[in-house]
Formats: sequence, C-alpha cells, structure tokens
Amino acid sequence: MNHIMKKTIICWLGVVSLSSGAFAQTAQVKVQGNRFITADGKTIIFRGLDASDPDKLERNGQWNKHYFETVKAWGANVIRIPVHPAAWHIHGKKNYLKMLDQGVGWAKDEGLYVIIDWHSIGNLYGGKFFPASSELYPPTAYDTTQEETLDFWHTMAKHYGGNNTVAFFELFNEPALGGNMGTATWPQWKGVLEEIIKTIRANGGTAVPLVAGFNFGYDLTAVAKMPIEAEGIGYVAHPYPMKAKQPWETNWTHDWGFVADKYPMILTEVGFLPPDEPGGYNPITGDETYGDALTAYCRVHGISYTVWCFDPHWSPCLIKDWNFTPTRAGAYFKKAMQNP
Repeated sequence: MNHIMKKTIICWLGVVSLSSGAFAQTAQVKVQGNRFITADGKTIIFRGLDASDPDKLERNGQWNKHYFETVKAWGANVIRIPVHPAAWHIHGKKNYLKMLDQGVGWAKDEGLYVIIDWHSIGNLYGGKFFPASSELYPPTAYDTTQEETLDFWHTMAKHYGGNNTVAFFELFNEPALGGNMGTATWPQWKGVLEEIIKTIRANGGTAVPLVAGFNFGYDLTAVAKMPIEAEGIGYVAHPYPMKAKQPWETNWTHDWGFVADKYPMILTEVGFLPPDEPGGYNPITGDETYGDALTAYCRVHGISYTVWCFDPHWSPCLIKDWNFTPTRAGAYFKKAMQNP
C-alpha cells in the first residue's frame, strides 16, 4: 500500500459492461490513447478487488474457486493478486507458479481479468525496503533486488505471454524514498522501469505494464515532464484518504489525476478505515465522504480502480470474516461496483 480539476468528457458509448465476463476469456486488453480497450475497440473501465497474497490465502484455507466466485459476485471485473518477495522465496518459483496458475484459472472461469503485482515497498534502485510486520511475514517481506525483479518479470512474461486473462503486470507496488529508504531520482527510477518493460516484451509478455510513482505509489507529478519511454503502458496511483488534503479533487488532479488525460490509469489500491474503528493508521483513515469523492472522480475521468483488501486481516479490510461479511468500507465499495 502500504490535482485544478480539468473536466474530461467520457463517451460511455461502447464501454464494456462491468458484469461482462465474455471479454475476460477471449479478448486481450490493450492500450489506445488514454483508454484500455479490447481487440474490437471497446473501452473497458475496471472495477475490482485486491486479494491478499496467495500464500496467505492458502495458509488460511481460502485459496480456492469460491474466493474468486465471491469477488465476481461483488461486482468486480478484475482481481489484483499481490506477490510478496518473501512468499516467492518461501515457495520457490515452481510452486508459486502453480498457485498463480490456479488463481488465473479460477479468474478465467469467473470472467475476471488479473493484475499480477510484484508487491514490494521501498527503493528498488537503492536496495532499501520497508520493514514489514512479523505478523505479515518476516520483517524482510518486501526485500528484493533489481536482478530478482527482472527475473520475476522474465518468468511472468514467458509463462503468461498470450494469456488474455492476465491483463496487467504491476511492475513494483510502492516505490518509497527518503529516510532509511535512501534516495533515487525520477530519471534513475524511470530507467529501472524501462529495463523491466523491455525484459517483459523481449520474453513474449503481452500483459499491459503498470507503473507507479513515488511516495508509496501516490505521486506521478514527474510524469508531466518525463513520462516512461514505452508504448502501451498504464499508470498507477494509491490515493488513500490521508495522502492528500481536501479539496481532494484539486490535489488529486495535481498529484496524479492529470495523467489520465494522456494515459490509461488504474488506482490499484484505494479504500478506507473509519476513524472510530481499531487498527487505523496514516494514510488509510477515512469514511464514505472519501469514497464518494473518489468514485465520482474516477467516473468523470474514466479511471479504473481496485480496492484493498479482500481479506479480514490486511487493513483496510473489506470483509470481517471468511464468510465474506462486508465491513463498512466493504459494504460501500460492493455497492459502488454493483452500481457503477
């Protein structure tokens, strides 16, 4: 996870229905201008849920088809699957791929697209990573290297090339700089990302690469003057409630929303934890006021989003238990996805 609003007129004629599963099984997602489209030119707006790591779901006895059926029943047309480096290390490449293949198969059965997310937090350029809670994984949950990251995407590209269900590769979850994370300039980070994209495409990868900005995946201001030098990509932001002060819409447009005028965007982590509920922390504390502002902003600008997290333990949680009882935030976003 863990901007002066410029109105954009979105022509909804020809936008693929959120509940349509047929396209997920047959149509590759591509980029055209600032839109995600299928081969027949139909625009797709994604609304979906963030899973917890397949490793975590397997340990909880929840890595199964029912989990994906429930994601679909909530109104999603995409599921984001985060792969923590620690989980990748624990299972090993061969066994983790078996788990991913199961998930991709269940997603296909339900007409869901998949985002595979290399779920690290920190400074890949400088080799410093955010210390995770031992309850999640070891404190080194996010630790990786440029070499391993390139190898991961080399593996994903070869394994899922031509698989239309796997629509997106989110290259690095949340770049974080400053303090003990060390520093990197945007040109330096941009160079790393461009090398990853070249590696994916040189090895047959057909999924759309997704690029996050600085400040834990929130800040894309550098893109205005220096966009990634690669065609057919999308950009990512994680605008939790406390990442910007109100008026949210003005600040969002300044910080990342302007990108949607030229490039397709997916907000791959959004969500909130009400201030009166335990477990809150910066930047996730918020309520339905934030939800209303965010969903309206996405509708106006044609921006896709996925909501964190479809798990009763990883905050902000969308469910209270493994009966999939919605939390307050879960009830809000379930209704939002079912009534776009």
